Amino acid sequence: IGGGGMALVYKARCRLLNRFVAVKILREEFIGDEEFLRRFEVEAQSAASLSHPNIVPIYDVGNENNIFYIVMEYIDGITLKEYIARNGLLDWKDAVKIAIQICSAIEHAHSKQIIHRDIKPQNILMTKEGIAKVTVHYFSPEQARGGYIDEKSDLYSLGIVIYEMITGRMPFDGESPVAIALKHIQDKPVQPIELNRNVPSALNDIVIKAIKK
Repeated sequence: IGGGGMALVYKARCRLLNRFVAVKILREEFIGDEEFLRRFEVEAQSAASLSHPNIVPIYDVGNENNIFYIVMEYIDGITLKEYIARNGLLDWKDAVKIAIQICSAIEHAHSKQIIHRDIKPQNILMTKEGIAKVTVHYFSPEQARGGYIDEKSDLYSLGIVIYEMITGRMPFDGESPVAIALKHIQDKPVQPIELNRNVPSALNDIVIKAIKK
């Protein structure tokens, strides 16, 4: 039902409780990296300690026949990325409601010394009732191998998410991931209020503060 560079996600049925779950299975190319696998299991177990209405809960973590998996709640909904694509830029009040839910999830994770590392619309699920659910445990191999990351990294990413919700576009674009990464390091974005005149100046200021270099 989904996936990225790290893992594939399947919809499955739990035989014990007779309910649907989501099972994330690590891609084969990472199985030979022992340090990465160690971090994968440690972080998955840490993430499983989180209990919050805006975080997708983890039910189980394990390894069977060299298949490394995480079992999570199955959310019947769409990603925030798809939600933005369907609706275009969101009304700023709706964007703020979603942002507050994401903030609440991040705050809970940070209180447990867990940094998400990859807050983006693709990793936030929207239920049919309009509740935002942050999916935990989407970290890149580079980050897992020790690149310095702290809580401010999540706040920067959250600022980018709010920017996309209220403008309908990303603050930086480019022909390759490297080109975009360089813009994140070097360039100043167009202020949200210049792209959407309905955005209050206070919300504009919050976004600009969050994505400060």
